[in-house]
Amino acid sequence: MQMKLLIVGASRGIGRALLDCAIKEQFEVTILARTPSSITSRSSSLKILQGDVLDAERVRLAARGKDAVCSCIGCPITFKKVDLFSRGAENLIAAVQENPGQKYVAVTGIGAGETKGHGGFLYDRIFKPIFLNTIYEDKDREEQIIAQSGVDWLIVRPAGLTNGPRTGQYRVINDLKGVTSKRISRLDVADFIIGQLKNPTQMGKKPLLTY
Repeated sequence: MQMKLLIVGASRGIGRALLDCAIKEQFEVTILARTPSSITSRSSSLKILQGDVLDAERVRLAARGKDAVCSCIGCPITFKKVDLFSRGAENLIAAVQENPGQKYVAVTGIGAGETKGHGGFLYDRIFKPIFLNTIYEDKDREEQIIAQSGVDWLIVRPAGLTNGPRTGQYRVINDLKGVTSKRISRLDVADFIIGQLKNPTQMGKKPLLTY
């Protein structure tokens, strides 16, 4: 039986990689996108819905009947207050709570939660504080909302991202003691998510993914 997956944030980055991998795995994929024309993949098992993660009703309708919901949303670098991730999580969690047994996967990143300080000197001391501070403040709020939600959740925290291939060879780290993350391809993040949807071993955890 085909797995039914909703992806929010599939127009670029990890979301696009996940979409391509899910189609190859013969998942039945639904995309919720603000601009449907931004989704260039085509498949008979792909359905594209117009909508915004901040629109609770559109999210609720898109999530109905799915086996899993995956949030890969992102936003450009900004110095203004960010609430996209936390508000989006509230809407997605509310939708998942209406579908018993549905899994919820959210992608945050290195620097969220306990991974703060594990990104290497340049990232931890310069790049993140200057350019990503408001984004990661909201990703921290997002993670808290998810962890307290009571749904079957997984938070994925990838290291610095590349456009490399899908290798299936990477580390999944739950004990961060002594760890400094390296890099990981977007396709390998997608590979991990696909693997967890097929054979969940990390639900209720917040693993760091890195080579």
